[in-house]
Amino acid sequence: MSQFWAFIGSIRWQDLVDITFNSYVLFRLYVLFRNTNAFRILAGIASVWLVQEMAASLGLILTSWALQAITAAAAIIIIVVFRNEIRSVLQARNFKAFFWGSPLRETPTPIETIVDTVFQMGKKRIGALIVIPGKEDLRELVHGGIPWNGTVSPEMLMSIFWPNNPVHDGAIVIQGNRVVEVGVLLPLSQRQDLPTFYGTRHRAAAGLAERTDALVIAVSEERGRVTVAKDNWIKPILQPEDLAHLLQEHLNISKDDGGDKQRRERTRLVVAALLSFIVMTGIWFGFTRSRDTLIALSVPIEYVNRPFQYQILETSVTEVHLQLHGSSALLKSLKPEQVAVRVSLAKAEEGRNVFPITQENIILPPGVFLHSVNPATVEVVLDTPASKVVPVQVDWTGRLPEGLILSEMAVEPEKVEVMGGKTLLESIHTLYTAPVRLDNLSRSGTLSAGIILSPSSLKLAPGTSDTVTIRYIVSEKAPNPSP
Repeated sequence: MSQFWAFIGSIRWQDLVDITFNSYVLFRLYVLFRNTNAFRILAGIASVWLVQEMAASLGLILTSWALQAITAAAAIIIIVVFRNEIRSVLQARNFKAFFWGSPLRETPTPIETIVDTVFQMGKKRIGALIVIPGKEDLRELVHGGIPWNGTVSPEMLMSIFWPNNPVHDGAIVIQGNRVVEVGVLLPLSQRQDLPTFYGTRHRAAAGLAERTDALVIAVSEERGRVTVAKDNWIKPILQPEDLAHLLQEHLNISKDDGGDKQRRERTRLVVAALLSFIVMTGIWFGFTRSRDTLIALSVPIEYVNRPFQYQILETSVTEVHLQLHGSSALLKSLKPEQVAVRVSLAKAEEGRNVFPITQENIILPPGVFLHSVNPATVEVVLDTPASKVVPVQVDWTGRLPEGLILSEMAVEPEKVEVMGGKTLLESIHTLYTAPVRLDNLSRSGTLSAGIILSPSSLKLAPGTSDTVTIRYIVSEKAPNPSP
């Protein structure tokens, strides 16, 4: 149970935003593309990708490589083959319809109006050609249409196909309850098995049905017969009920009560939203947790909460070496400032203190975990701040040239004030300069030398120079008296 809560605690707010955003994008893609052929192919590609990930996790290198190549190629093919469907879906009229539009608000096609009007036109020998699109885009196959955007009604359909109307020879396209185009030219079928009495209107109906998933209704002005073309078949329809049934199947409209349909549709969307969230959570978990990587990092130690009456005189180490593990994606994006090692001195006492370095002392971004730390402890020496005036002595090295002696020497200043821990200063009685070589001295003069502060926790008092001036007199050695 503790591991579960540790995992929950490791989730960042960025992770929640990431999962939620991508879940909504996946859900919207489902809503927009679910009734298209492109969606089925996308679902197949997603399945291949999941199998490829499983193969990679199992170490099946060749299988993983082959499936990865298939996925990449299929992604390109789907864009080329289904570009019309994708374009028609993405060409939303406004951003609200694209991001918030619901299929529950789609206006149904008035099937009874179309059926009654078609058979009336048949009785009156009025020729007609009506296209009911499916899921595929027709724009690359139909030409010459005039935008109309009128509501479907018997009067409108009759007036469009009235013989004296300039556009009566072309087809109309009905989407929802609107006539979106009139006077449309359709591709003609090249089939040789069509009856000889089928004219241009019927061959146009068959030609579009062969190339798309649209349903096309043709009314013969010579015979008054109603004919329907869909996929690779074209046949006469004698009864209005048969035409209504074909339109219901084509538009996926059932005879159930509209409220039941809306409830089923709403339930389907809720399930799709939950599945989108679960899928994206699984993908996120796979990217951030499954591919565990180990890295080493050196991090300086920060000492915090030091009691004001103490100062740090000495530490055993200045940095620790951490081994961290987590997903490769997170570790690649890891920045040095995101990792810190802090040791609290709140309970420290004067003298030498030993502090363990544990998980509590190490700050890591969520999703990155501690594997090991070296060293596991750090020693810190604390002392009370104090000051002391001590003399400065020259650190002479080497020997004067033959026949010379150092007869006099003076250091300015003779004493300096140093600051450090009280205990440490008790053991400091003299400070030395940097080494000064005697073999370089051949005559009297002055020189400067820096003051050596050891240990490094010692500091000179403010305003004190870190160098001294050495005045010296070199004279000749008196000759030894003869025996």
